[in-house]
Amino acid sequence: MKYLFGLVLLMIVAAGGLMGGAIVLRWTDNMTATVRLVPGERVLSMPAGTLPRTGGELTPPREERDAGAKRPNPVKATPDSIAKGKALFAIYCSPCHGPEGKGNGTVTPKFIPPPDVTNATLQKQRTDGYWQHVIGTGGAIMPAYGEALAPEERWHVVNFLRSIAQK
Repeated sequence: MKYLFGLVLLMIVAAGGLMGGAIVLRWTDNMTATVRLVPGERVLSMPAGTLPRTGGELTPPREERDAGAKRPNPVKATPDSIAKGKALFAIYCSPCHGPEGKGNGTVTPKFIPPPDVTNATLQKQRTDGYWQHVIGTGGAIMPAYGEALAPEERWHVVNFLRSIAQK
């Protein structure tokens, strides 16, 4: 009888261990097998029946930079737009690019220096859509500001960048 009790107890513990092991295996496998989403890396399409937030403009993902570069600037470069862009540039861009956009910001000595966005050659090579897309989705060393700046605000920053370009 004593051995029978021990055998039954051992079988119950083994069955519990197998069930617990199966749960742990399913949980860890589920965590490693799912797609990892990083904020600003991809823009997922809106589910049916929902309303988009601030502006509603969908930005192509970083991998589709050419599609973003082809978009025209819908915001006219008025003095008001340039002033808004300058204020936003001072908040979000000047720590790296510097207040004049020369790439000499306060954090620059600790990181890879960003480009001089006032450079005439660089300004000619890049379209307004390209600048707006890079601001929203980020670049090689630049963080994405798509969640911090609405699409219209990014266009204001583009207008400011065009206004400070070297001639």
